[in-house]
Amino acid sequence: MTDTRDTEVILRQRDITRREFLKFCGVVAGALGLGPVFGPKIAEALTGSNRPPVLWLHFSECTGCTEAVLRTTAPWFDELIMGALSLDYHETLMAAAGDTVENILTEASEQYAGEFFCVVEGAIPTAENGTFGMIGGRTMLSIAQDICPKAKAIIATGTCASYGGLPAADPNPTGAKGIADALTSLRVPVVNLPGCPPNPINFVGLIATYLLEDKLPELDRFGRPVFAYGEKVHKRCPFKENRTGRCLEDAGCKGKYSYNNCPSIKFNEGTSFPMQAGHPCIGCSEPSFWDRMTPFYTEYEGDFGGKKRMKFAHVSNDDDLG
Repeated sequence: MTDTRDTEVILRQRDITRREFLKFCGVVAGALGLGPVFGPKIAEALTGSNRPPVLWLHFSECTGCTEAVLRTTAPWFDELIMGALSLDYHETLMAAAGDTVENILTEASEQYAGEFFCVVEGAIPTAENGTFGMIGGRTMLSIAQDICPKAKAIIATGTCASYGGLPAADPNPTGAKGIADALTSLRVPVVNLPGCPPNPINFVGLIATYLLEDKLPELDRFGRPVFAYGEKVHKRCPFKENRTGRCLEDAGCKGKYSYNNCPSIKFNEGTSFPMQAGHPCIGCSEPSFWDRMTPFYTEYEGDFGGKKRMKFAHVSNDDDLG
């Protein structure tokens, strides 16, 4: 681990104040269910010399999971993640293109075989041998089959990579699947970080757990870290008791069927989360959420000059849809 002076030098180089950084590390510690005392320990872990190599693959997705990381500030998540990790391949962030980039991916996967984290963003089309998703003349499926088995562990970031997400919605003509379902013979551990997009704090918390404990966090039955997805959204929601006011259960909120830490961690530098902004939870971190949680809205006729307006839709039953 680095000492305090080394940490401060690194922070100055990144134009981040120690106060900002420790505040951020305190949030990460909170997400992990740790006390404030672990904030400095996480700070040391994220600025230490133990930087695991990472290869970040993009498949059938919108790049929203990457954008969620890059658009978050105070401090800048991209600087923190690039400082805590050795990010050797990321199509969105790399200046190069073509054969140069593809060669980097191949060489890095061989050089760091068994040592690198493979971050997968997006579902993998599997129908007709994966021909519905191509990158550089290769199918996404073949790239996953080549790179993923060489990894130390796989982080499926976002619901598409975790469970198929929108690309896998019925009728799913491309045969899109999450990474674990697409590569059924995979012997590498897979950690799912579902959400549309997932909170960047949970990604950093996962990395911090590994750097602190040299192991991956405890997972639930759907491969999600318990520290982030161990409780239902409704249980964490501060508006759940106010049935005559802000609680949106009667407006179709899926918080009782969904597991995530949105209400406690929030988004946009801890500014807000869907229910605080007046929008019901849509259950985006659940398997098959697009098919089982939709319709998110339904049309209804009202006294609006003959125009149709939208209202929030209810789930079909009261069962736990997990």
